[in-house]
Amino acid sequence: MSKKRGLSLEEKREKMLQIFYDSQDFFLLKELEKLGPKKGVISQSVKDVVQSLVDDDLVFKDKIGSSIYFWSLPSTAGNQLRNVQHKLESDLQSSKKRYAELVEQCNALKKGREESDEREEALSELKSVELKYNELKSEMAQYADNDPAAIEAMKKAIEVAYAAANRWTDNIFTLRQWCSNNFPQAKEQLENMYKEAGLTEDFDYLELPVLSSAGTTDNQV
Repeated sequence: MSKKRGLSLEEKREKMLQIFYDSQDFFLLKELEKLGPKKGVISQSVKDVVQSLVDDDLVFKDKIGSSIYFWSLPSTAGNQLRNVQHKLESDLQSSKKRYAELVEQCNALKKGREESDEREEALSELKSVELKYNELKSEMAQYADNDPAAIEAMKKAIEVAYAAANRWTDNIFTLRQWCSNNFPQAKEQLENMYKEAGLTEDFDYLELPVLSSAGTTDNQV
């Protein structure tokens, strides 16, 4: 013999609503937990089922004194359905209005774009102009390296880079002098540390090379 199937949540909601509709009375939660099993809803799930009905405004609750009472009338569900119906009708009217506006805009955009020999000729000419533009753009990109503005920007970038490098070189010299003044007894250890960091005896400021008009240094020509 197969085991009896338990009630779904929706079925439990209907059963609990029926308790309210049949009595049209006010209930405490503990009273509902006793009535629920008579409708096939186990007492442990009554609280959650009733709360779901409260969340959907199908059951109301209010605190009177220190107790919380629950109630619902058959007209409550009808009012909820009417509210949903009114909202759907309002949404439908808004959608119809928006659809009419879009159709009107579409028709307005079509004006002047009807198929004709003149339009086909104009589109063909436009495609030719776009093709020529792309060819010229590609050709100009090939000469970008010789663009005076690009060369000047490159020279300024090189100058900024050399200046930044020399600032750091100056900071390193300052730091080395500070270490020598404050830790004279650790001279040998400091020298070893400098060598490990790549600060050899030929470490010095960088000299900015003279750049030619082509953006290369004189010794590269």
